[in-house]
Amino acid sequence: MSTSLATGTTHKTATAAPRLWAYTGVLAGLAGVVGIQASMSVSAVYDEDGDAVAILAGLRDFVPNIVVFHVTMMLATVLLVVFAAGLRRRLKAQAPADSLLPDVAAFGLLLTSVAGLIGTGLNTEFAFALADDETEIVPEAAVVFGHWIGTLPWLWVGAGITGTALAAAALRHAAAPRWIGWVAAVLGGLTLLLGISPLQYMAGMTGPVLVLVVAAGFVWGDRRRA
Repeated sequence: MSTSLATGTTHKTATAAPRLWAYTGVLAGLAGVVGIQASMSVSAVYDEDGDAVAILAGLRDFVPNIVVFHVTMMLATVLLVVFAAGLRRRLKAQAPADSLLPDVAAFGLLLTSVAGLIGTGLNTEFAFALADDETEIVPEAAVVFGHWIGTLPWLWVGAGITGTALAAAALRHAAAPRWIGWVAAVLGGLTLLLGISPLQYMAGMTGPVLVLVVAAGFVWGDRRRA
């Protein structure tokens, strides 16, 4: 704690600041992992060989999975915004004053959050409709929904941008522990390459893990309290 003689106000020093933003990142990573697994479990569109009527019937059996997918992915979507803001502040505290890396790291997570928001955008309408056997759904619309939730929420390439920016900030400017930088370099680089490649949806497998591990590193392996 420090006191300003001029104003008589009391301020918390950086070393006393809580690291709630990093805990938020841990929760975001966990929610992302569960959300991706729940999305993967809704497999009717991939199991029925293009038969729209059979896909619709199959999706009705996956309503609980869709609900789990929706809740967990939306939690990740919301929590990533907080983690992005905290990560930006943490990197700016030690990065060069004119460095773009803290902003790039934050914007990558915001991009991932937007992908999660859009990827879950049809869930409510279809979850309620699929749960009611009397609700008529155009089979072809169900096919689109099945592909929608099996692709868009997997666009975690933004997390790859964050990982590579974090790696550069840590390894070039000592703005974060070096071990976090190396983890971010490996997982972030892999996520970014997958997201750029035709295998872009595979970024959904590594992106949440990147967020989880990096956030856990800032919670338990970072001596600087900021």
